[in-house]
Amino acid sequence: MSTGSGGGFQDPPAEVLAEAASAFGLLATPARLHIVWVLAQGESDVTGLAERVGGTLPSVSQHLTKLKLAGLVRSRREGRRQVYLVDDPDVVTVVRLMVGQLAERAGHSTGESVRLRELGA
Repeated sequence: MSTGSGGGFQDPPAEVLAEAASAFGLLATPARLHIVWVLAQGESDVTGLAERVGGTLPSVSQHLTKLKLAGLVRSRREGRRQVYLVDDPDVVTVVRLMVGQLAERAGHSTGESVRLRELGA
């Protein structure tokens, strides 16, 4: 591993970079990013997510399936419904930081329900 002139940080291994790129790729769509943003606030079922992000049930379900396969979200059964939650607290940190910073720059408060479409994403 080489050290660059960037403050002594070591370059991560190629497999770590590939995994990070894959996770960022999954979050590169506004709909999936919005779903993770909502789930970072607390767990929800697919109906609640669809209402909050403004998507259809089938579309939100497909996004959840991809996020779940990547290990970014998980689900648990609560009676007859599936409840989804973010499975990786570090992803929550990254999403909250990035979206929060962009919302702040755009003059929006993330304390309210701000849709990513309103942020130009």
